[in-house]
Amino acid sequence: MKTIDELLAEGVTGKRVFVRADLNVPLANGEITDDGRIRAVQPTIAKLAEAGARVIVASHLGRPKGAPDPAFSLAPAAKRLGELLGTDVAFATDTVGASAKETVAALADGKVAVIENLRFNAGETAKDDAERGAFADRLAELADVYVGDGFGAVHRKHASVFDLPARLPHAAGYLIATEVGVLKKLTDEVKRPYVVVLGGAKVSDKLAVIDQLLGKADRILIGGGMAYTFLYAKGHEVGISLLQKDQVDVVKEYMERAAKSGVELVLPVDVLVSADFPDLKTKAPADFETVDADKIPADKEGLDIGPKTRELYASKIADAETVFWNGPVGVFEHPDYAGGTRAVAQALVDSDAFTVVGGGDSAAAVRTLGFDENAFGHISTGGGASLEYLEGKTLPGLAALEG
Repeated sequence: MKTIDELLAEGVTGKRVFVRADLNVPLANGEITDDGRIRAVQPTIAKLAEAGARVIVASHLGRPKGAPDPAFSLAPAAKRLGELLGTDVAFATDTVGASAKETVAALADGKVAVIENLRFNAGETAKDDAERGAFADRLAELADVYVGDGFGAVHRKHASVFDLPARLPHAAGYLIATEVGVLKKLTDEVKRPYVVVLGGAKVSDKLAVIDQLLGKADRILIGGGMAYTFLYAKGHEVGISLLQKDQVDVVKEYMERAAKSGVELVLPVDVLVSADFPDLKTKAPADFETVDADKIPADKEGLDIGPKTRELYASKIADAETVFWNGPVGVFEHPDYAGGTRAVAQALVDSDAFTVVGGGDSAAAVRTLGFDENAFGHISTGGGASLEYLEGKTLPGLAALEG
């Protein structure tokens, strides 16, 4: 995989460099609530601009239906990028139309432009190779060189991620190089004990990675909504907690495999439960109680791991040499149910291990709860991409850069 440093050594002054970034930031009322992904790609963009390139930044945001939708405009991201770079950033109001062509044509050496949300064009995500390729052809007309640095999208076979690099000289940006290096430490160069913390809502989203980790990790700690399918599989009442009954047999099989292979699979021993899901807008105090994990009332749902589980998980992380954490272990957006996720984050901070926080929700939790990002070994920008890499899958965006 060609690096951006190799590209810079060849010279980029005056060249139009297309940077496929990941500016897929969370928005609330048009305001960015977490700019982590913009800051992550900033070094690549800044370095190219300093070298005299005419930088064209492109990304998706959200899931628009292949047509313009103001709710998913990249305009706020372009504004924030300009603030971080300390310079004006031009913004094109379309992807490959008149505005994009005019904006790119007007770029001077060392200047930066952002084009509108790539997913406003149906060709970006098309399943049909010809349709996707046609969009990639139009994107290629805007640039001389391609730099892939949108790690959060490299697991997608999309036009700007997979097809466009084949049409232009290409290299990997600093973020992708860093992310791949980190993932190798979680797969090929693991220091043990290796502890994995998996949270999030659905167990179905994590089954493939659990399947792989049963042969690699020493301990797997389970939290979040997915934990209740595991508790149900053990024969416990889970009330109205999030439950995927269609996954119970698979979960039972994984628990049996873990026991046979010597992998410690750790489940909550107590949980915070309530009859009502909390109001995440007003953050009004919640009515909850703490119960043992095998005594969840039939009319209540689990919303966070309890204090005994927090201590247990911290103890399981304390002696680790490598820790990978993907997914909050409770509804951290509400202060009454943020304690478990805070405890996991603190355990990683207190550990001497190489710690990796993977996934947008986990990264957002770390920042929302006020932790210093530098206290962790690495905060990944791509949850889905990280998981698929750990599952052993070929990621289309990385394969394209290696071609």
